[in-house]
Formats: sequence, structure tokens, C-alpha cells
Amino acid sequence: MSSAAVKKPYVIILGNEKGGTGKSTTAMHLATYLLRENYKVGTVDVDARQGTLTRYFANRKAFCEKKGLDLPLPNHHAIIKSKADSTAAAEAEDKENLETAFADLKECDFIIVDTPGSESYLSGLAHSCADTIITPMNDSFVDLDLLVHMDPDNPKNMRPSIYAGSVWEYKKARATKGDGGEVDWIVLRNRLTNINARNKEEMSKALTELSRRIGFRLVPGFGERVIFRELFLSGLTLLDLKDVGESLTLSHVAARQELRSLVAALKLPQLSDGLKGAA
Repeated sequence: MSSAAVKKPYVIILGNEKGGTGKSTTAMHLATYLLRENYKVGTVDVDARQGTLTRYFANRKAFCEKKGLDLPLPNHHAIIKSKADSTAAAEAEDKENLETAFADLKECDFIIVDTPGSESYLSGLAHSCADTIITPMNDSFVDLDLLVHMDPDNPKNMRPSIYAGSVWEYKKARATKGDGGEVDWIVLRNRLTNINARNKEEMSKALTELSRRIGFRLVPGFGERVIFRELFLSGLTLLDLKDVGESLTLSHVAARQELRSLVAALKLPQLSDGLKGAA
């Protein structure tokens, strides 16, 4: 069998080095969307110490058992960072655990990985496997700092952050593999309605300029909606509301459209024949 014929899961990494930007929420909704499109989906939580995505799935399973529902669930792996005494032993254990998880998910169409809001060897390993990296950020200059360090006296003087530099290295490494693949880096702008129009315009200018310099695509994400916090407690997503008998509000409809627009913007190869309408 030629290498081109070997099935390989498409790996999507949710990553940045800041918490509270919506990585786990995005991972959960994206996984559910793809499951409802009848794709085989695996998920990996390499932020298992905090474990937001892992708890999300645990809440979902408990809710289904309580209500007698059969909502789609991925094959999920939670990886806790090694506590081995030496750095070498810890890194070897982290590497083995991640490879074991990926091996178990080798028959999946997609693997979605949630990473911590801090730098770690395990997070770096996961990023190095990426086909797509999604970096959610709140639409503020505070979160912009995770991508670039700006000179306050000259905003055009931008210096990529450590994280941005790392992603650039992952992109270069993938380009030299010779497998014809590349890393698609997407910056997801969340909570767009939380800032005034002037700041929003300045953010757009800065991000557009930065995207040209370091090679990412800008995509609108999710607005600030209470529904996301409420859904976490039951492990539900926007796509599950009809199944649990909940009436859709205008806010729910708008949020589902944001998800649908996000999936379309990702341009995932398996979805190139068009969205089937699960959202």
C-alpha cells in the first residue's frame, strides 16, 4: 500500500498560552459538530490537570445517563503531565502517553486536542502533530499580547510572542517533511461585542498586519453569551438543544450560526464537499 493510501486522522489543536479564551468550548462544539456529521472523532485533553474538556464530557455522560439520552460522544483521552523526578523521564512519559492516545485514535477521521494556557513539553508535542492550529483569543489588546508584543509609542513596531514564534517553527517543520501537508494556523476572535467600535477597529488593523507577517488566518469566533457557561454544567452544546426539548431563542440561533460559520472557515479537507447542515 502506498503512503498516500494510508488513512491518517486530521489533527486539530486548540492552543495558545492564555486561559479563559474559549479553547475547551470551541473543542467541544467542534467535536460535536463533526460527530453529528457522522465522522469518527477522537479528543485528547493534554490540560487534564485543569481538565475543562474532560469535565465537559463527564458532565455530558452523566446528563445522558440521568435523562436516558443517547447524545454523540467522542473517544476521549485525558493526559496528565508526568510527575517523574527527572526532566528526561518526565518527557519520555509524556511522549509515550500522547503516542498511546493517538494510536488508539488512529481509525478516527479527526482528532481534536485541547491544550493548556501555558507552555509545556506535552503541549509542544501535541502542537507538532497539528494539521490545523486554532488559537482562540478574546478580542482585546490584553489577549493580543499572546501573539505579539507591541511598542506603545509605535504600534506598527510588532515583535511576535514566544507562542507565535513556536507556531512558526511548527509550520516550518511541517513544510520540510515532504508529505505535501502544511499547518493551517487560525486565530479565532471571540467575544467581539465586548469592546467598543474604536478598539475593535484598532484590533482588526493590528491582527490583519500581524497575520501577513507570521502567517495565520483570522476567523470570527463566538460572541459573549451566557448560554455557553450554562451548557457546560450539563455537558451540552448548541447542537443538542432540540434533542433535549429546549426551545431555541434568537441568541441560540445566532450562536449556532457562529459555529456554522466557524466550521466553514476552517476549510477542513473532509468537509470540502460542503456542509451537511448539522448546525
